[in-house]
Amino acid sequence: MAMAVSPLAVPLPELPPLAGVRMSATAAGIRYKGRTDVVMMEVPPNSTVAGVFTSNQCPGAPIDWCRASLKGGKARMIVVNAGNANVFTGKAGRDSCAETAAAAAKLAGCPPKQVFVASTGVIGEVLPHEKIVAVLPALQDALAEDNWEAAARGIMTTDTFPKASTRTAQIGDATVRITGIAKGSGMIAPDMATMLCFVFTDAKIPADALQTMLKKGVDGSFNCTTVDSDTSTSDTVLLIATGQTKHPRIHPDDGKKVLADFSRALNELLLDLALQVTGDGEGAQKRVRIDVTGATSAKSAKKIAMAVANSPLVKTAIAGEDANWGRIVMAVGKSGEPADRDKLSIGVGGVWMAKDGAVIPGYDETPVVAHMKGLEVEIAIDIGLGRGKATAWTCDLTHGYIDINGSYRS
Repeated sequence: MAMAVSPLAVPLPELPPLAGVRMSATAAGIRYKGRTDVVMMEVPPNSTVAGVFTSNQCPGAPIDWCRASLKGGKARMIVVNAGNANVFTGKAGRDSCAETAAAAAKLAGCPPKQVFVASTGVIGEVLPHEKIVAVLPALQDALAEDNWEAAARGIMTTDTFPKASTRTAQIGDATVRITGIAKGSGMIAPDMATMLCFVFTDAKIPADALQTMLKKGVDGSFNCTTVDSDTSTSDTVLLIATGQTKHPRIHPDDGKKVLADFSRALNELLLDLALQVTGDGEGAQKRVRIDVTGATSAKSAKKIAMAVANSPLVKTAIAGEDANWGRIVMAVGKSGEPADRDKLSIGVGGVWMAKDGAVIPGYDETPVVAHMKGLEVEIAIDIGLGRGKATAWTCDLTHGYIDINGSYRS
């Protein structure tokens, strides 16, 4: 079904070539007609790789393949298909990964374990991997350093706009670049989602250092977002370093200090992509930021923030531009985290509505309602019990979500 572009869509930034990365996209007819659905991404030999994957206990075959391949710490190629998730497909799913990787590895001249595969789309249908294998030679012939937009579009499913971000960072006196693309719109919850993200840098960084930075960056970005509370079977974030830019060598004993600016830039990029995914939530009309302070710990604050972010009643109130702060109180209370009704404070759009367990005397709802009519809604919650704080991001819940998911396979 045709979907209107999200009102929270952002245009693709200028994406200059990144040394060592080439991409291509084509239409293989996996599920969609008249659009690209298979993407190839190639990096030089000896590129290092890190990955973070779904916490879902029923992961797709590509997740198992990538987790096993990640142990080698090297990557040469990524092959992604959209339209079929290759999940709950048993031996056929495992064979699809192995045969796709083997065919790509032959073209790249590398071991199959250096080919990473990812799939997104319908669950429970056998992936016709022969269609993917058939287009691999043409994809390799079409590889180019300026195909970022084509790749970003080729991995979309119910997304309404392609998502990309780029940053630069300093490693010593050298400037390195980090660029990433992502897809995601529904089945988005903490511990990642039906969300694929591929990030590249021209820096030369050991795989273990990449893994540490990626895990921390994902925890502060994708794992603080939710669209619908559903944790997908296919979440994948890969970070690949091509090593094509010269900079000071990264030593284990001083790597954290040398990579401080790189970590900053990576965290910014991951959060940018995570917010783009949230802004493209299926049927979303508003993006919502939830700041929790005064919790007993940061962990407790995050659980409270996510309970509010995942509440259908809070999300529908935001969709209806209804300043119903009682629903926020409810969501705080259901989180299971320490909270005292008589110390709780709630605010929206910079206006405190309730403090110490009761509405503020003389509270005027007018500015709050005006704030909720905008595209960005901010909720503040102070628990009043400690110093723990956290931020979560979500979107409103509209009838569009039902329209999209009620007809997903039709």
